[in-house]
Amino acid sequence: MVTACSTGLHGPHDVFNPDCPCRDLLDLIANKWSALVIGALEPGPMRFGELRSRLNGVSSKVLTATLRRLEEAALIDREVFAEVPPRVEYTLTDLGHSAAVPLAALRTWAEGALDHELSRR
Repeated sequence: MVTACSTGLHGPHDVFNPDCPCRDLLDLIANKWSALVIGALEPGPMRFGELRSRLNGVSSKVLTATLRRLEEAALIDREVFAEVPPRVEYTLTDLGHSAAVPLAALRTWAEGALDHELSRR
């Protein structure tokens, strides 16, 4: 669906147009690790090690890159606490919370679809 840009900073929004900036945002949240990070942060702030444990299977390098991209897109905030040793927490922004809603529905669908597919075999 094509919609007008409410900010006037660019042309109409159309995710099917590869030149539309909203395509970049869709690509980011459609990434497996991005979607899982957003879901993991939905209940509240987490530290890097907690996220890595929750997202069983993600490498530190991939998690770091994913967190940086999400922060650049204003989907998460990174807060550094002046402690020894330093403590860093990641939280969802309002925009991140708004993305969490459809991503939670997608995770629920994926889990249900898997059961449906397995029951057909």
